Amino acid sequence: MSIQDNILEIETQIESACARVGRSKDEVQLIAVTKLHTPAEINEALDAGITDIAENKVQEILNKYEAVGDARWHLIGHLQTNKVKYIVDKVAMIHSVDSLKLAKEINKRSEAIGRTMDILIQVNSAEEESKFGIKSEEVDSLIDDIVNECKYVRIKGLMCIAPFEEDVNDCRPYFAEVKDIFDRYKSDERDAVDFEFLSMGMSGDFEVAIEEGSNMVRVGTAIFGARNYRQEEK
Repeated sequence: MSIQDNILEIETQIESACARVGRSKDEVQLIAVTKLHTPAEINEALDAGITDIAENKVQEILNKYEAVGDARWHLIGHLQTNKVKYIVDKVAMIHSVDSLKLAKEINKRSEAIGRTMDILIQVNSAEEESKFGIKSEEVDSLIDDIVNECKYVRIKGLMCIAPFEEDVNDCRPYFAEVKDIFDRYKSDERDAVDFEFLSMGMSGDFEVAIEEGSNMVRVGTAIFGARNYRQEEK
């Protein structure tokens, strides 16, 4: 199947997942994860209707940025503070904020170029040691600290990565826990807290994530096919 065919299939799956829980497919934003894929492949996805693309690494954004057509870029992987300066003028949103230190660096670099950066707080609801993100019970204090200390950062919601499970339904509690936190902040009236996006679900579990409330899914393999990890920079 072509990239366009894959996107159409994913959109059908999104619509079906939404229908099962009484939602509209228009509520869910599909982000194409372009890690290790070429600008030509990415542009093919854009031609097929994709508007938002995401990378895990800063260097991949820099390598591809000029060769890719009009798109909104997202940084979804772990971000080191010393790399913020390279992408603060290029990405629409950073999904992986999990410390005040990182938020303060984003704030500093955003202020320097006169913009406010939209971010998501990464929540490690399964508390997996192999994954980044903060524990669910740490979300409130981090949000408060960012609001108090980062005037050029706007918190747009939450992101999480569920554990790999043989039965994808076993991911539901981890998604549901983050959705509960998201719902609590929907009514927050602080200017710096504007919860709009719940970024949950990838190629293997996005339907379950949607059923549990996700409105932003990050799909790579199901769009582009398997990645060639031998190409990945060390």
